[in-house]
Amino acid sequence: MLDQIVLRLGTRRSPLAMAQAQEARGRLATAHGLSPDAIELVPVVASGDKVQDRPLAEIGGKALWTRELDAWLAEGRIDAAVHSLKDVETIRPPELVLAAILPRADKRDVLLGAASIAALPQGCVVGTSAPRRAAQLLHQRPDCRVVMFRGNVATRMAKLAAGEAGATFLAAAGLERLGEHGVGHPLDPAEWLPAPSQGAIALECRTDDRRTRDLLAAIDHAPSRAEVTMERALLAGLGGSCHSPIAATCDGATLTAALFSPDGAEIVRGQGDDPAALAADLLARASPGIAVHFTGPA
Repeated sequence: MLDQIVLRLGTRRSPLAMAQAQEARGRLATAHGLSPDAIELVPVVASGDKVQDRPLAEIGGKALWTRELDAWLAEGRIDAAVHSLKDVETIRPPELVLAAILPRADKRDVLLGAASIAALPQGCVVGTSAPRRAAQLLHQRPDCRVVMFRGNVATRMAKLAAGEAGATFLAAAGLERLGEHGVGHPLDPAEWLPAPSQGAIALECRTDDRRTRDLLAAIDHAPSRAEVTMERALLAGLGGSCHSPIAATCDGATLTAALFSPDGAEIVRGQGDDPAALAADLLARASPGIAVHFTGPA
């Protein structure tokens, strides 16, 4: 019987990852009339959590968030993995499938340390390890200086409190899921674009595991899936990497995206309802300083 099934959900050990896994467990339990105890959370320390003193792009990119969970899925140690979808590589192995996208939370970035980008003090030191955030900041405020900030939400907030920078950015969704309400100042997506898939939780399982796919399908949120599918298709058309400063968001059927040079001096921006066409348009209009960071469609 269904209530006797134990589903094993793999997750990173960080507080935010555990909160996301607990949300997934709760939705699954409700959808299938299970006790939450029937769904086991199996934590793993991801490679990306082990190295905190270098930018992600220098040590292996987004695969560092998924490598261990991918291996555990392949070995049958877990039935599904819970991911922050923005941290999942655009091209995934064919033996794995994104079987559920949970209802998407707030897509926005939050600025800590000032009320707005314009309100940052002249020459402010801003901590971030995201090329998108760094380039977007320098485009708007070339007087600012970027220093590397890595670590979980609490670590980055502690670094800010210790004076290692005057400001930093966090995802609104992550703060919300950790119960950190009213922290910082959300940035208007019309002026500051988020990362593709920001705010989305994905559950991934083995493609040939029909039982798990059916269980996860019950909590798949079609509007959120439609949005992130558009955003990930745009990434595939651009051929970006962790080094590529790209910001994008989907509102209904409309994609808005911007590509930057790493120093923020150059930008190309566009909108459209066809991810492949928008990617081609952006690359066609991109300066050499932007285009060198994108390879185009695979």
